Amino acid sequence: MKLNELKENLSKQPDANIRFLLPNGDFVPVHAHVTEVARIDKKFVDCGGTLRSYSLCRLQTWFSDDVDHRLTAGKLLKILEKAHSFLASNDLEVDVEHEIGFISQFPLESADISPREITLRLTERRTACLAPEKCKPPVAQPADFNPLTVNFRQESTASTCCGGDKKCD
Repeated sequence: MKLNELKENLSKQPDANIRFLLPNGDFVPVHAHVTEVARIDKKFVDCGGTLRSYSLCRLQTWFSDDVDHRLTAGKLLKILEKAHSFLASNDLEVDVEHEIGFISQFPLESADISPREITLRLTERRTACLAPEKCKPPVAQPADFNPLTVNFRQESTASTCCGGDKKCD
């Protein structure tokens, strides 16, 4: 979800409490609050040698023994407006940093709005190869294999991985 979408959703129910729903279905404790709003700018080179960059808005959550604390949509919206000077764009993707035994970042997927609560649904972040055409072997196309041309009864011959003339087990 982009920052402009988040702000729009928060403005619909400013008195609603905010809840964060983790990808595994667990909720961040109801008394959690956003302790930090940051713009993250990442510049890197991928495994294929291409220089890349991206930016996002990160919300950091935190909770303690202050179980009476509640974060409302209106309060979060005010915090985001104060951060506008350095966020510089409402077109940034938003993720949430939360500690679940270790610090993790979860992209913000969607918002479920009810009169009393806005649930911010978080999703998983995955790693990926950004240059598969340079790093991964080509994928054989199904048409490349014809089972009618293979002699399945022929004993396999040793390959170099098995040590010369020895058969692989």
